[in-house]
Amino acid sequence: MLALNVAAVQRLTLTAAHVFAAKGAGTIINIASAVALLPERFNGPYVATKAFVLALTQALAAETAGKGVTFQAVLPGYTRTEIFERAGIDPSVLPQDMVMEVGDLVDAALSGLDQGELVTIPSLPEPADWQALEAARMKIAGNASRNKPAARFGVA
Repeated sequence: MLALNVAAVQRLTLTAAHVFAAKGAGTIINIASAVALLPERFNGPYVATKAFVLALTQALAAETAGKGVTFQAVLPGYTRTEIFERAGIDPSVLPQDMVMEVGDLVDAALSGLDQGELVTIPSLPEPADWQALEAARMKIAGNASRNKPAARFGVA
């Protein structure tokens, strides 16, 4: 799982980003997962690999800004694919209102790309929810590295 979801994604994404930046144009779509944002909801190693895909995509988008490279991370929830059978899971036991058809996922992802979304969550009804999460993350970023511990720790 690490070889596929981390090493291969990193190698392919970095190679494509380098080539596209040199050409001044290109699009990279990485498939992460909604569990990248909800680590308590699935098995740890899988969630960690998908969080890596999300972070890699966001970081490279920032690093290549202005170089003509478009990035998108798609964060699907359950999607009706053969992965369930391969994992020995009967997909009929899943709540069917949580399982998206592949065609719908692809259509939503491409629509998100057309709308300029860096992160597309195909089943998220309100983009303001993602924007609020990003705003909170940026607020934390301003205090993530200081020369003293926060006063709340009573260390200083």
